[in-house]
Amino acid sequence: MKARRNAAANKQNKSAFSSLLMSENQNHSVNFAEAGSVEMEMGSVGSLQFDLGTIEAATKNFFVENKIGEGGFGPVYKGVLVNGVEVAVKRLSKSSGQGSQEFVNEVILMAKLQHRNLVRLLGFCLDADEKLLIYEYVSHKSLDYFLFDPNRHGHLDWPRRYKIIGGVTRGMVYLHEDSRLRIIHRDLKASNILLDLDMNAKISDFGLARIVGADQIQANTKRIVGTYGYMSPEYALHGHFSVKSDVFAFGVVVLEIIMGKKILTSYKPNFTAWRKWIEGTAMELLDPTLVETCCKDEVMRCINIGLLCVQEDVDARPYMANVLNLLNNHSIILPSPTTPPHYLPKTPVLSSHTSVSRSTDESFITEIYPR
Repeated sequence: MKARRNAAANKQNKSAFSSLLMSENQNHSVNFAEAGSVEMEMGSVGSLQFDLGTIEAATKNFFVENKIGEGGFGPVYKGVLVNGVEVAVKRLSKSSGQGSQEFVNEVILMAKLQHRNLVRLLGFCLDADEKLLIYEYVSHKSLDYFLFDPNRHGHLDWPRRYKIIGGVTRGMVYLHEDSRLRIIHRDLKASNILLDLDMNAKISDFGLARIVGADQIQANTKRIVGTYGYMSPEYALHGHFSVKSDVFAFGVVVLEIIMGKKILTSYKPNFTAWRKWIEGTAMELLDPTLVETCCKDEVMRCINIGLLCVQEDVDARPYMANVLNLLNNHSIILPSPTTPPHYLPKTPVLSSHTSVSRSTDESFITEIYPR
């Protein structure tokens, strides 16, 4: 009897996701020309379906004490499945600016991607008004949880931070070059980098990611999404995004890891870092808690790489594969960075630190504020 109920729930779940997938395909919201046909997509996600009852039991009916985070998608809950596996459940908020497109996008992408430096999707649930994404539980929360809290960032000594930079680099190389799809993340930031028990970095939140052609490295959009401070100027101003947009965001993350400070709503921290670089005082950027544990050569190399990544000139920024080579091969002499951008278009305040809002021009933007 229970098996029949589960089969019926899975069939209904599959039908609901199929309808949603067809709707998004007709609206051209998801790039199935690259991702594959609707039928192929259903085949790739068919084994990832959970019924709502299973997730309600795992999270104790979304009990408030099980809530472990809040993002643009909505609240995130810790749960334990009947087999003992710990999971993180992202629950789409009805008031969220994100919706069906981001849900479909994340399910399809994460069903195809597997890498030790990407968070792993275990499944999804689509039932009535509920849209849920079920991920592996990553025990140490996100990078920003440690990095920007003065009571916690002491847990991240230099060897751990250097390891995190390397992990994020490898994850981004996989997305851009080594997976069977070419993925532009479009919202790489400290809060979207999760840390496991061994402080291994895992990139998360692919709701805003885009699939591009195997030989394509850039595209245009009128729908600007992402987070101010991490967004490259050509994207924020003109809607031009590319793998180099992700490289820019990566550079910001690297500088944040070194400085132990949150980026603000302008590019001033990048500009400050560059000024100290040309003045020969770049080590002054270093988080004071790292003085005892840092390797100066590694720190200076990472500052150099970070500044190369946030250059205003798109062509001057390295590809992520080059970044990985520069990190691993200290015999390579790094080029000197040029001036990074230090401006942003004038825009109204759209949202708080953790939310994503819809503006009148259909853009999704997250504003970052210091804590």
